[in-house]
Amino acid sequence: MDIRLLRSSDIPLIQHANLENLPENYFMKYYLYHALSWPQLSFVAVDVSRPKKTPYDYPKIVGYVLAKMEEEPTDGVQHGHITSLSVMRTHRRLGIAEKLMRQSQLAMVETFGAHYVSLHVRVSNKAAIHLYSVTLGFDREKTEAKYYADGEDAYCMKLDLSAIRDQIQEARQAGPDAEPEDEGEPVGDVGKAGDEGKQGQDLAARPKEQKRKVKVGRALGVAGLVEKDESSAGGAAKNP
Repeated sequence: MDIRLLRSSDIPLIQHANLENLPENYFMKYYLYHALSWPQLSFVAVDVSRPKKTPYDYPKIVGYVLAKMEEEPTDGVQHGHITSLSVMRTHRRLGIAEKLMRQSQLAMVETFGAHYVSLHVRVSNKAAIHLYSVTLGFDREKTEAKYYADGEDAYCMKLDLSAIRDQIQEARQAGPDAEPEDEGEPVGDVGKAGDEGKQGQDLAARPKEQKRKVKVGRALGVAGLVEKDESSAGGAAKNP
């Protein structure tokens, strides 16, 4: 599964996901308005396991989050808003909705310095309420009567983004010179060019090991095959 930014070419596919799963539907220009005004905030989940037979095949979009920044917040605080979230029934209970939401929240803080994010949810949508309140930590602020076109009430929910802001601030204070986590020794040809001198010194400093003859399979057994593969891999790496 690939979570990536929404593209304009994805709009017909996310509109299909919206019509398939939700009673709140929008015109195509509404999706385009979000994609052009806040291109950093909306994401799609693409099922990359689907075989792509031609370069012109559409990606299989199985979920999306449509988000924006409030242009004129009534409380004067910069914050984001989740307009729509949908995951196809065939791909639910895989954590896709949570990943989409968290990615959008991070982008709100990184790009616009959002202090919190808000959303509306139907009072009858128990699964969505559980996701927002229990999994993601949203608080229920108030109930808006007859918020939806069919007359159903909505819960207005809000999530403080201070934790994300603090994480980003700590990363910025650490700066680019902060030591990354040790990922172990280089594997294969990775890092070979820059470390050849150092590796030569290390090898020279090591005590010489006594060589022993060991019989391995037949003359063209496993050892010969591995040797052949390594030499061809090294040759491929040297020829860009």
